[in-house]
Amino acid sequence: MKQTRPERRQGPSLVRGAFVPDSTHDQRLLDRQGPAEWLHMDPWRVMRIQAEFVEGFGQLAELPPAVTVFGSARTSADSPEYHMGVELGRALAEAGYAVITGGGPGCMEAGNRGAQEGGGVSVGLGIELPFEQRLNDYVDLGIEFRYFFVRKTMFVKYACGFVALPGGFGTLDELFEALTLVQTKKVTSFPVVLMGTEFWGGLLDWIKGTLVASGKISAKDLDLIQVTDDVDTAVRAITEADTLRSGRLREEQEAVARTVGDAQ
Repeated sequence: MKQTRPERRQGPSLVRGAFVPDSTHDQRLLDRQGPAEWLHMDPWRVMRIQAEFVEGFGQLAELPPAVTVFGSARTSADSPEYHMGVELGRALAEAGYAVITGGGPGCMEAGNRGAQEGGGVSVGLGIELPFEQRLNDYVDLGIEFRYFFVRKTMFVKYACGFVALPGGFGTLDELFEALTLVQTKKVTSFPVVLMGTEFWGGLLDWIKGTLVASGKISAKDLDLIQVTDDVDTAVRAITEADTLRSGRLREEQEAVARTVGDAQ
């Protein structure tokens, strides 16, 4: 005779046997003396994640066209890289773009500082880290995130291009994620500009000599990356791609309008 195991419905889920808890979610929620472990359970984390997306979307939805600037938090304020970041942020602001950074010190601060000095919108998207890292003083709109992947979504969703100043693992992570999104056409007409030919030269040599040479990427994928030391060149790459994207969108809207008109 088959033994009947205990079972319980939990919302859309069915649990049986050892998976049946000793108490219900309501009991654990309302028991003020009970343990707080439920705060760290995966279903609760989903609500936190959702809240971070809602907060990010709500705060950033009305931004003007924006460019995300990446770069090292360890860059000193008296370095050429920092001054390049300030100049870049100022030029982007003067071209009508908001500047989004990770909100920290170094190159991020430089981009925010330039945007603010150029009269533009300066945005910092911070991240909770084991060590303290406050948003820099040049951020006009700042949001702190718990989760890297939510923050990365905001970097992409509200930007029309990326510019990477010299940086470390974090910058490389963001750079290659951006390139993957462009390569796989998750985002289109989206320029990725590297500033600092000497700094990025070795990486580009490796990409050409190893990735392309061994067939891991195609030679045309190199066209996804633009490298320069000139701020005007970087900004021009952004504006040209933005103009191209706007033109395509206008053509699509006109095509839809013609289709609707013909159907009527």
